[in-house]
Amino acid sequence: MTEDTFDAVVVGGGPAGATIADDLATAGRSVLLLDRAGRIKPCGGAIPPRCIRDFHIPDHLLVARARAARIVAPSERYVDMAIDNGTVGLVDREVFDEWLRERAADHGAMREAGTFERLDRGADGLSRITWKPQQGGGPRTVRARMVIGADGANSAVARQGLPDQAQPPFVFAYHEIVRVDGTMPADFDPDRCDIHYDSRVSPDFYAWVFPHGPTASIGTGSAMKGFPLRPAVADLRARLGLERAETLRREGAPLPLKPLKRWDNRRDVIVAGDAAGLVAPASGEGIYYAMASGRLVAEAVEEALHSGDARALATARRRFMKQHGKVFLILRVMQHFWYASDKRRERFVSICRDPDVQRLTWTSYLEKELGRPEPMAHLRIMMKDFAHLFGMVSPWGRST
Repeated sequence: MTEDTFDAVVVGGGPAGATIADDLATAGRSVLLLDRAGRIKPCGGAIPPRCIRDFHIPDHLLVARARAARIVAPSERYVDMAIDNGTVGLVDREVFDEWLRERAADHGAMREAGTFERLDRGADGLSRITWKPQQGGGPRTVRARMVIGADGANSAVARQGLPDQAQPPFVFAYHEIVRVDGTMPADFDPDRCDIHYDSRVSPDFYAWVFPHGPTASIGTGSAMKGFPLRPAVADLRARLGLERAETLRREGAPLPLKPLKRWDNRRDVIVAGDAAGLVAPASGEGIYYAMASGRLVAEAVEEALHSGDARALATARRRFMKQHGKVFLILRVMQHFWYASDKRRERFVSICRDPDVQRLTWTSYLEKELGRPEPMAHLRIMMKDFAHLFGMVSPWGRST
């Protein structure tokens, strides 16, 4: 049988893979988008304004708009951080990811539901992708000039195509989508995202409650092997008065918190999104970075196909790290220091009361840029950080 040949085969149809397939198909390339139907990643679903703007996300996909965040300390004291002149969009990944895949198909990508099995190379030099259809039947094989792995943190494409790349550190995330119509406590705000820093719900990361209109995502994450994620979510739900709310979905998955040192094999394989390690430390944000990396990978693949020079593939990582590498480093350092214990988390939450911290946090999050340097604001924050790290003040501001 004659094997179909594609300019690109994209394995994985989440935000990264769907963006790559859409961009390449729009550019006129023949694309196969291979995805395991029914797989939904645990995710609060937050997307900042830049993501909505850059990737033309329509309003009907936003199930809620958050206008503030509540940061809750281990003592259950909290800080409310209002967003000035802006909102954070919330999406349901089940609907959002499928819409992205359909958009790619509408622009010419071929969709197939199945599981990637093997990456080989034929006598003609082209990669061969073997996959098993989800609807049954024997394995199928196609040829590809370029293979893109967007198949998550445990990427099979990365393992086979980039075998020398060490896996990044993981946080294991778990959440439950629950129905909240008429069941939320009196202080619940459907326009607010709540973030809980507390060892009872996560010893080294955080737990969240994100509004999704008539539902909510309640979840947690931890890099500590064996930490009981489900009981932690159950504990949080009980404290919120949601233990009897209807549970619609339960999902879990690893989140990689450090970009791979290399994304491509210098020939015809490249990875993006979670497969490239692109979930932000400290915040756990992944949707925007997945889509941003997808766009850069699509541009690099298009250039490599057009020029015949595989060195173009390396430009995707270089450009991503130039744009976002400093933020990833800052967040990794922040997580290392402030998430280490409940004592430090208490201090971290108290620091979030500071107007400078709130303004700079929202500026960098909403637009994905560090923004215009503000030397005095950064100096004030640094001095307060040192005061808390060395115990010179109490968590909520009284001198020790």
